[in-house]
Amino acid sequence: MSCGKNYDSGSCVIDILKDIVDAQNDVMHDCTTSCERSIADLLGDTGGGSGFDTVPVILYCKDGCKPFKGYGSKRSGEGCDVRGSFFFRVKSVDNDGCAILELLFADRWHRGDDEESGDEDFRGKHDCDPKSPADQSCRNLRASGICITVDLNCFCHVTCLPAAATL
Repeated sequence: MSCGKNYDSGSCVIDILKDIVDAQNDVMHDCTTSCERSIADLLGDTGGGSGFDTVPVILYCKDGCKPFKGYGSKRSGEGCDVRGSFFFRVKSVDNDGCAILELLFADRWHRGDDEESGDEDFRGKHDCDPKSPADQSCRNLRASGICITVDLNCFCHVTCLPAAATL
């Protein structure tokens, strides 16, 4: 049984993520579950244009049903700066259940400073290497430009965070 509105792939996670991609593309181009509420907020169904462009998601692996942490890197100088995130923006989902996910980070990771302490070399343990989604700030999430490809058939659960303006 499908839990998405427009798809029936036989996988709830795949169907919801396809719905999110469709909703995000609609915005960029021209009690319900947390995902349905976030999609409605993204589309402005809750009153006027929303200004949002992303439904951030957390995925849970089938094996042990633990939150999935994706890793990626951006070049920095002569090396690379590897970071992990539990928060993703769904970029695309194909018919075989493969998805491209963009890692999302709190705004301060991109600026390299900590708003609270003023430390310009902020590399706090929570945002740089979170151990759980609760350790990672979801305020002012920003697109990182770091994308990974995943097999959605490996996941058993998706949690949607409130719609956000990440780009």
